[in-house]
Amino acid sequence: MVKSPGLFDAVRKKIRVGHYSIRTEKTYTYWIKSYLQFYSLQHPRELGAAQIETFLTHLAVDRKVSVSTQNQANSSQ
Repeated sequence: MVKSPGLFDAVRKKIRVGHYSIRTEKTYTYWIKSYLQFYSLQHPRELGAAQIETFLTHLAVDRKVSVSTQNQANSSQ
């Protein structure tokens, strides 16, 4: 039986196939982890556009991150 790759293995593979830098890989995985932790580790398939919007609003209002940081977080979703 072949085990399907985990979420982060799949993300890393896609990033590496796209020849992104290791720094980009680390940044994207950081934002994905932050997003999942914000939603108490719910499976990403259970989350949609409304949850992304709520997370980005949380970053802006509660964490007071810049627009460029919000865009970076959104790019990793």
